[in-house]
Amino acid sequence: MLYLDQVGLLSEKIDELSLKLRETTKSNEDMRGLCTVPGAGPVTAGAILAFAPDLRAFKSGRNLAARLGLVPRQHSTGGKTCPGGVSKMGQSDIRRLLIVGAMSLIRWIVRKGVLPDNWLGHILGRKVRMVAAVALANKMARSIWAMMTGEQTYRMA
Repeated sequence: MLYLDQVGLLSEKIDELSLKLRETTKSNEDMRGLCTVPGAGPVTAGAILAFAPDLRAFKSGRNLAARLGLVPRQHSTGGKTCPGGVSKMGQSDIRRLLIVGAMSLIRWIVRKGVLPDNWLGHILGRKVRMVAAVALANKMARSIWAMMTGEQTYRMA
């Protein structure tokens, strides 16, 4: 019985927080703009606005993606570059949210049954889904940087 009471209290708290998040999304222009990026929702938008450093401090979108840990680790010697796996450095919360959003977008595309004839379709045709999700999360981070620094809305590339 004690556990059921705790579950009820937690459910009420989650509902309150969801309502606050929806209200904040409606009133905050930056959050509304970030929610237009496919795979990014109110939680991701709120996390980026709350936890990411000032995006204008980054020289390019690649630098932001590197800060979030969405670029391959580099091992190079003698002029030969050997890219490794994704580094676990950087802001793990935002990285995780971007990857989850990218994975949900990929699941939706695969469930639809038709791979698009664009960048994402070509990646999904060659790579494992998780690798494609990290690549898409990297692209999402770069798009977010371009949107926020240029004060633009999302444009399909």
